[in-house]
Amino acid sequence: MRALYPGTFDPITNGHYDLVRRAADIFDEVVVGIASNPRKRPLFTLEERVGLARVVLQDIDNCSVTGYTGLTVRFAKENNLQVMVRGLRAVSDFEFEFQMATMTRQIEPDVETVFLTPDEKFTYISSTLVREVASYNGDVSKFVHPMVNEELKNRARTKS
Repeated sequence: MRALYPGTFDPITNGHYDLVRRAADIFDEVVVGIASNPRKRPLFTLEERVGLARVVLQDIDNCSVTGYTGLTVRFAKENNLQVMVRGLRAVSDFEFEFQMATMTRQIEPDVETVFLTPDEKFTYISSTLVREVASYNGDVSKFVHPMVNEELKNRARTKS
């Protein structure tokens, strides 16, 4: 069975990596779908986010990374991805994710949503917090891959 793990991954974190690794142990193939999502005004371009994710996830053999635009559930259906993997870090994530799963089922009943929880040491990590800390030249090295850390430092330097 093939699964989609969608998101903006701006940037990809160690928490994301943990969920992809867990999903890769369950599914035959995991496609990390990186949404363009310009409404979120991402720090990194879609191409940069795809490139970073490919480096970070390169050791997971049954994982691929691709960018996409448009409705996530349609991307899943068009690419024969039967399952969408969503991460739940805390109870606060549940309400939004439940609504998304229900909407997905209404749009494409053949695409199922499963929820995975990260290792406890990653439950407080989010891309938003990582970007915020990095923007103030804070140390985010324990939250992201070394290459992502370098790219965040480069962005902070260019904004200074």
